[in-house]
Amino acid sequence: MDKILQLDREVFLSLNALGSETWDGLWMVITNKYYAIPIYALLLWLIIKKLGLKRTLISLVAIALLILVTDQLANFFKYGVQRLRPCYDPELNTLVRLVKASCGGKFSFYSAHASNSMAIAAFFFLLLNQYRKTLGVFLLIWAILVGYSRIYIGVHFPLDVLFGMGVGALMGWLFYKLTIFTYLKSGL
Repeated sequence: MDKILQLDREVFLSLNALGSETWDGLWMVITNKYYAIPIYALLLWLIIKKLGLKRTLISLVAIALLILVTDQLANFFKYGVQRLRPCYDPELNTLVRLVKASCGGKFSFYSAHASNSMAIAAFFFLLLNQYRKTLGVFLLIWAILVGYSRIYIGVHFPLDVLFGMGVGALMGWLFYKLTIFTYLKSGL
């Protein structure tokens, strides 16, 4: 396990060092959840168009629960595992290129940003299956960029991001299945 964590630190330092002030603003936009509001608005419009109002309301409840579960599960892991963020790691803190003003919470495993964005991508990839070749690919790329942004700005290790994305994909699939079951159970 120590070898894996050491490799994770080395990969983090390599990826984090690729950054430059020229691109910092772009990556801060990508990592900021509020800049994704237009994406969420588009997804809302598409599910209203495809599903109608009643199924959309069920879907919105499912999405809210999806984000709540993935986010709180990430916090459970962070406080359970207690892996220090790169900027708090005594072996790395002088080597980290921290782009944002503060490092955030003390612990990093696993990335809630990566988990939440992948959960949304997976859920909508499955729900809006007729748009998989366009919207699905876009959402997957968006989730990957959000994940990478966490490494770029210096607050997460690659394993934090990869594990978070895996949990997010699993939760997105699970909540999609629960949503479809709810549609069928309610006769919609």
